[in-house]
Amino acid sequence: MVEYDYSQIVVFSSDYNNEMSRRVPLFDPLLVPIQYSGLDEPAIAHNRLTPELLRARFQQKKEWTPEITDESLQSIQEYGPQALRVAAVLIPIVIRHQEPMVILTLRASHLNDHAGQISFPGGRQETTDPNIEFTAKREAFEEIGLPESHVEILGSLPDYMTITGYQVSPVVSLVTTPPKLIPDSEEVAEIFEVPLAFLMNPANHQVRQWDGPLGSRRFYAMPYESKFIWGATAGMIRNLYHFLSPF
Repeated sequence: MVEYDYSQIVVFSSDYNNEMSRRVPLFDPLLVPIQYSGLDEPAIAHNRLTPELLRARFQQKKEWTPEITDESLQSIQEYGPQALRVAAVLIPIVIRHQEPMVILTLRASHLNDHAGQISFPGGRQETTDPNIEFTAKREAFEEIGLPESHVEILGSLPDYMTITGYQVSPVVSLVTTPPKLIPDSEEVAEIFEVPLAFLMNPANHQVRQWDGPLGSRRFYAMPYESKFIWGATAGMIRNLYHFLSPF
């Protein structure tokens, strides 16, 4: 699990309300107003998203500063790093016709946490898991049937803290063309893919702000065709963008 100094993180929202309740009333993120659409940041060139250059980037020691979203800031303030439950997600990148694609899931609507939202395959670390990479691969196999033998781990991004009390380690991987993926109907409603180049282009990133009785929360959204990527998943994608950015 990647460790980093919270004091050096760029805070996403400097005016975050510390009094905001953890159990925020449910809202439809599609109806939340857009503050910014198409962020004025350079896209990562398509020719920098090859398997070879992705491997090389994870082998480098280049310094970079992750973002922390309102969600993670609130989670840190309310739980403290020691109280969060450890979890991992796999960010699986598969090459389709020379195009890097990211595998994502639509979570089942009956789940307790993040029901009906788009996420990476992943879940809570079990006591029998030897490390966080094992957790990510195990969960990917359980949720979408992705065999471990098809997964090449590149490395991990800084942990993302969720409002539901999880400290999530995003594990980035390359996936050799897998057999047909099969969703676990108890957890996953759908498996789909999004071009990595689309996600690595801030022109496709939105900042939305929800205002409630106890404060406000800003979050990222990345609508793609009929899919609405937002929240924790979008926040992790933003840090992948920062990590891969040469600027």
